[in-house]
This record gives sequence, C-alpha cells and structure tokens, in this order.
Amino acid sequence: MTDNASQPVTTPSRSGPPVKVGLVAGGLGAYWPQFPDLLPQLRRSAERVSERMRGLGAEVVDAGFISDAQEGAAAAEKLRAAGCDIIVGFLTTYMTASMLVPVAQRADAPVLLINLQPTESMDHAAFDTGQWLAYCGACPLPEMANAFERHGVPFRSVSGYLEDERAWAKIGRWVRAAGVRAALRRGRHGLMGHLYPGMLDVATDLSLVSANFGGHVEVLEFDDLRVRVEKVTDAEAAAKKAEAEKVFELDPSVNDDDLTWAARVAVGLDRLVADFELDSLAYYHRGLDGEIHERLGAGMILGASLLTARGIPAAGEYELRTALAMLIADRLGAGGSFTELQALDFHRGHVEMGHDGPAHLAISARRPLLRGLGVYHGKRGYGVSVEFDVKHGPVTAFGIIQRRDGRFAFAASEGETVDGPLLRIGNTTSRVDFGCDPGEWTDAWSATGISHHWALGTGHRVADLKALAGLLEMEMVEVRP
Repeated sequence: MTDNASQPVTTPSRSGPPVKVGLVAGGLGAYWPQFPDLLPQLRRSAERVSERMRGLGAEVVDAGFISDAQEGAAAAEKLRAAGCDIIVGFLTTYMTASMLVPVAQRADAPVLLINLQPTESMDHAAFDTGQWLAYCGACPLPEMANAFERHGVPFRSVSGYLEDERAWAKIGRWVRAAGVRAALRRGRHGLMGHLYPGMLDVATDLSLVSANFGGHVEVLEFDDLRVRVEKVTDAEAAAKKAEAEKVFELDPSVNDDDLTWAARVAVGLDRLVADFELDSLAYYHRGLDGEIHERLGAGMILGASLLTARGIPAAGEYELRTALAMLIADRLGAGGSFTELQALDFHRGHVEMGHDGPAHLAISARRPLLRGLGVYHGKRGYGVSVEFDVKHGPVTAFGIIQRRDGRFAFAASEGETVDGPLLRIGNTTSRVDFGCDPGEWTDAWSATGISHHWALGTGHRVADLKALAGLLEMEMVEVRP
C-alpha cells in the first residue's frame, strides 16, 4: 500500500473534474533532416506518454511536438489558455531551454520535466547516431534546471525509460499532487459557528488559507443550518434515517427520537453544503440550556460523518485546518478521519487516537456503530455518536501546522493500525503502531508544532504529501521512528 502509482488521480470519493495535464514533447529540429527515422520514433514515444497519462485518470491537453523556440511559444499559449493543473514537458532528445522556458513562464501551473528513454539501455554495438539521439533526453535536463532556476521557476523532474514503473510511480505522484493542489485552489470551505473556547492552537487566520492554498472560506452562522433544518420534511428525515440504519449498526443505546433528529439535521447539512457549494466544513457551537443551536450542534455527528464519507470532510471544534487536512487525505485516496490523541499503551507499544464526533466511514475496519450518549464529554447536548476503528494496515497521520510567521506546513507520520482493546464510548478509536516507544513518538509529533487535531488516513502517504508540499512550496515535517 505504500506505492500508489496505479491509483487514478480523479477525486476518490466525490465526483469532480479529473486533473488536467498539459503535455508538450519536443526535440531539436536540426536533427530531423539529418536523421529521418528519429522524429517518427520520438512521436511514438510521446503518444505512449499521453496514453499512460490518461491511464492515470488525467485529462490530457496535448500541445503537440515542438522543434524550436517559436513552436514552444505557441505551445505555451495553448497550455496557458487551457488552464492546466500541471504541465509535463517530455524531453525526448536534446532540446534547448528556450523551447520550454516560455511554457513554464506562461502556465499558471507547476511544471514537471520527464526524461524517458525508449528502453532500459542502448544496443551500443548496433546503434548509429540517430538511434542514440532517441536516448538523449537526459542531456538537456541540467540545462533546463539551470534555466528554470535563473528564471525563478521551481524545478522538478523524473528520469527513467518509457515503461519504467518506478518512474511512472513518481510521475503519478506528481500528477496526483497537482490534482490535490487544484482542488485546494478551487475549494470552498465552510466555517460555521465559533471557536471552541480556549483552543488557541485551533484558531486559524482565515486569510492564510487563501494565501497558502488558494480557495475561499465561507463564514457561516448556525442559523444558516437552522433555517434549512426547519424546512426538512418528515419524509426526507425518514429517508435519511433509513440510510443511516443501512450504513450503521445501531447499538441498543440509540434513542429513536435522537436518531430522527440527527437524520433531520443531516438533511439540513446536505442542503447547506449544496447551497454554498462547500468542499469541506468545520463547525462548533456551544449552545445554552437546550435551545435550538445547542440541539443543532449536538445533532451534527451523523450528518457530518455521512458527508465525510462522500468526500466532503466535516470536522468539529471549529477545526478548519484539520478539515483541510482531511480533504487532502481524501483526495489522495486515503480517507482521512478527524483525530486526536486519546491515550498511550506502553504495554503494547501503541498510540491510541481518534475523536468523538464525525468519522470517515469509508475507511472503517468494519460496519461503523452508532451509539447513544447521554452526554458529549466537554460539550453541551446529547444524542448519537459514531464508534469505529480505521482499517487495519498502513496508515498516515497528517496535519497542517500554522507557523508563527503565517506560513502553513505539513506534518506526517506513517504507522500501522493494529488490533487491540478499544473503548466503547461512542468515539472513533484506532491503535497505531509507529514502530517506536509511544511516548517518544508523541513527543516528536508534538514538537512539530501540530495542533491537537489531525487526519488519520489509510496507506503510507508521505511520498504523495511531499510531492504536494513541493508543488505548494510548503515545509514538510516527517516524524519517523
């Protein structure tokens, strides 16, 4: 599960546009009259690259094969107008930097250069100059790196051969990261209610979201939810309740009135998300003496969990950055469930983590449980809550740090979810083995500057997250054993 090269790069759990890859291949036009068989061979290689890009689930905007700076400028304009999420420049043989620099300068997208020679090795005894030149894509790569550096264009590349799965794993990683970057740049993120009192680590400067990621934060009132819940019909609430009974195992502690109310709130949440075109939601409202806002806040868990499973992550306690981390994890195919530290098991060497409230149901180890609670610890209200364990196997803890200077940074750590005793208190709880003393891991994780919430997702995703951090020009901190 550590290599995600075969995964499509379309949104894994919410329908949306695939990542748009702008592809331009090229070589030095002076070679074509000298070696007539060379250009047709290179064009075939370019067609194969385009085919494999589409196999990754990408929409490919092919700017064609360029042979000089003028054709490079024309390709640059075509790709700029197409609004690509990433530009891939295929170095099929030697070409000058003047052919690709305009592409990199004009595209409002990161650029990946690939050098994929036809096979693993040349037939040195049989090859002539023309055949050798088909293997010469490595030659211009340092030239491109130097030119990009001097033009202020971030540089990244992958070298290998045409059917090199190691190279395609890396290419797929960059393409997936570009898709997540695009989702963040286009994203609309709801923030409803107010900060949980005293949680200084959770507070996020809203302008920093657009500054670091792009996108928009829509500030919502709980009344935006209230008016929609008031309009929910009995039939709509009954249908949502039936959906919940199909998705969840219901513990005998579940009160039917509480479940019916949670279903009604869930329908209102669906409308809220649709009306404001939200890609994520963070929320909290304290409430008072059982009034409507308290009841709405207490009834959120069912609907928020169903939204999260659909790829619209919903995080409690006003945790905007964690909702964004959950969105990133989901778009990488990892799910991503709202998580914090719960306890350390020094006997078994495990870190126990999870949260009360919403969970990513799509990554549950088994059918998730709804449990009725007479009190939500540390919060007002009562009702139904989700109990589940993330699928056992490779996982990644991933969160977003807000630095003192306003920059965001990624924190990630790979481990394994394992079997062991779990609390039965209506919380999401997983046991994670990070391959070291749980106390040492907790100290190292806390030292990154992470807040006390993050996303827990399936699979080992650090390589993907490093690629995304690279495209965002963001710091990445990995905690390892």
